Parts: sequence; structure tokens; C-alpha cells
Amino acid sequence: MTAAIIILALLALLILRVPVAFAMGALGVFLLWYFPLPLNAVPQRLYGTMDSFELLAVPMFLLMSNVLLKGNVGRDLFAAVQSWVGHWPGGLGVATILSCGMFSAVSGSSVATAATIGTVAIPEMTKRGYDRPFVLGLLAAGGTLGILIPPSIPLIIYGIITEVSIPTLFLAGIGPGLFLASVFIIYSIIYARVKGTQQNLEKASWQVRRKASLMALPTVGLAVAIIGSIYLGIATPSESAGVGFVLAIIITFAMGRMNWQKLKDATYDSMKTTTMIFLIIAGAKVFSYAITLYQIPQDISELLTSNITDPTMFMLAVGIVLLIIGFFLESLSMLLIMVPVLFPALQMVGIDPIWFGIFFVVLIETALITPPVGLNLFIIQAVGKARLEEVVKGAWPFALMMLSTAILLWFWQGLALTIAYGFK
Repeated sequence: MTAAIIILALLALLILRVPVAFAMGALGVFLLWYFPLPLNAVPQRLYGTMDSFELLAVPMFLLMSNVLLKGNVGRDLFAAVQSWVGHWPGGLGVATILSCGMFSAVSGSSVATAATIGTVAIPEMTKRGYDRPFVLGLLAAGGTLGILIPPSIPLIIYGIITEVSIPTLFLAGIGPGLFLASVFIIYSIIYARVKGTQQNLEKASWQVRRKASLMALPTVGLAVAIIGSIYLGIATPSESAGVGFVLAIIITFAMGRMNWQKLKDATYDSMKTTTMIFLIIAGAKVFSYAITLYQIPQDISELLTSNITDPTMFMLAVGIVLLIIGFFLESLSMLLIMVPVLFPALQMVGIDPIWFGIFFVVLIETALITPPVGLNLFIIQAVGKARLEEVVKGAWPFALMMLSTAILLWFWQGLALTIAYGFK
């Protein structure tokens, strides 16, 4: 009964449009006061949340992605990939997904990926006769690769919450990320062949390909340096993010794409996003501490495991709950609210926490392109100056592909775990 009242109270605050951070934080403070517990535990928890070396990776990756965004490196990536595959049927769609995947390997952010590649790909594809809803949906879905292909900010936060290895989570995200990108590419090719309204590009000369590839080479090298340093054990995610930020500044200034005003704007945008993320994390920490004192995660875990002993049925129930919540909460809030509640039940039903993290992120990806609060829908709507209905119309096939991938992950867990544990 207590759990139901607390959940309803949180939902009521969210329905009243109280910001997620303040809704969770205020409710957590009230629960601690009602327990009763000295409220000096609140600042202690807040300080403990922010005093985390692993969390340094979040602002560093955001700074790096915003510097690259202001430096227009997405244009170089798209031009390079387009020169190699643009003449294929649906070649610009293929180039868009490949560019999203490459930029994801640098930024770790779905918003930055969608915005960066979208500013280049949307006008280019619509000019070539691609159906506008398809273009918008493709970019909205391609941007979601930013939180699955490592490095990934949600996977970093999941690793901090659950205290599992972040590099192992990154490795586990490679297989599903590449698989999902491949599915998007195949769909783009089939769609282009069936629709047949687009103009295919002429095959680029080797000189054009060489020039375009050389322009994109510094960004690709940056991605290799970041990911390689983590997987080889040379640097932690936080250290590699810091080095990546410095390299991004050097690259963009050296290419003449950056000035002090752009750097200031990139820093300001990163600060706003970082503040939002950290406020949500702080509010969630207070809330999760409070509900732990009320034994709510334990009660929910016991309720689930006592009534659902079969792991398949357990994951089906979890998946349905996450999909429903995804209609109303943005991805980070889903992560911070649901993981502390669900995680204690995982070991009881024998579910690997690394695999669950990838499964969870795939469902978060789906939430990013489902209305009414799919963040990538609004990003692409703004970038493409489109109606929301157009973006939703183009995005729903990709949402079905993501759901199918989540189902496949259950029956083929090796898609995530083979790379993760094979490199340990």
C-alpha cells in the first residue's frame, strides 16, 4: 500500500509538470522527514552523489560533443561516408546511419548525434527526393545510437548506480549497436528500392573520396583514441573523456572551425545539460534512499519474484512496464527511477546485470522516439523545422525495429555478452 501511494504521488507531481529532479527530490525529502529521519542526511546524500570520479565523464563527453557540434565536424563525416556509399540505392540513408554511428562513438549523446548529423542530412536528403517523414524518422532513430554505441552517457550512469564495470558495459553495447545500425541500413535500402522517388548520386571519384576521407580522418581518429584507450586499460572513461575534449578543441581550432565565441557557446550548452543531468541524479539519489528505507525496492522485488519465477515472464513484465513509463518520462529519468527498484530482483531470477543494462538502454532508445515525450522527436522537429506529426509518422517503423531488437536480445543474449565477456 505504501509503495502504491508513493508511486501515485510521484506520478501526480510529474502530471502537474513539476520538473523530474524536483519531483523526486521533494518527495524524497518528505519521505525522509515522515520516516522520521534527520534531514541532514539529504545534503550528505547530495554531496555523495556529486563526489564521484566516474561522473566526471558526463560533462567531459558533453563538452567534447558540443565542441564537435559547433565545429561542424558532422558535415565532414557525412561527406566522407556519402562519397563511398552515396551512389547505392538509398545511399544517403545509409550514409546518415553510418555517420550517426561514427559520431555516436565520439559523443555518447543521442541529442548531440541527432542534432549534428540532422543539420547536414535533412536538407541533403529532402533535396534528393527522399520522402520527408522517412528522412525525419531516420534521423530521430539514428540519433538513438548515441546512447548504445559506446561511449554512452546512460551506460555510464547505469554502471554507477549498479556498481558494475563501465568498460564491460561499453563492450556489451557494441554488438547490439552495430546490429541495430545494420537493421536501419537494410530498411533504408529496401525503402528506397520500393519507393523509388529519390535521386541516386553519381559514384564519387577516388580523388573526391580521398579528399573527403582525409577531412573526416581527425574525427575518426578521435573516436578510435577514446574507445581504444578505455578498452586497452590505458585510461578510465572519465580520463578518456577529458583527453577527448582537449583533442576536440585542438582539432576544431586547427581546422579553422572553432573560435572563442563558439567555444563559449559550447561550454554554456554543456553546462546547462550537465546541470540538468546532475540535478536529476541528485533528486533520484534522495528519492532512492528514501524508498530504500521504506523497503519499497525489496517489496517490489519480492512481489515480482514470488509471483513471477520464470525469467522470461519477468523480463516480459519489466519490458511492458518500461514501455509504458517511456511514454511519459525521458530516458534519464526512467533509468534513475526504475533501475534502483528493479535491480535487486535481477539476481533472484538469475539475470545478468550487464545484459540487463543493454536491454534497458534499447528500451530507453525506443522511448526517445515515441510520443508524447520522445526527446529525439523534438530535436529533429526543431532541426528539420517540421511538424511533430511528420517526425512521428517516419519514426514508428524504427521504434518497431528497436522493440524487435530488445526481443532478440532475450533469445540471443550472446549478441551483447559475447564481446563483453570475450574480452575480459
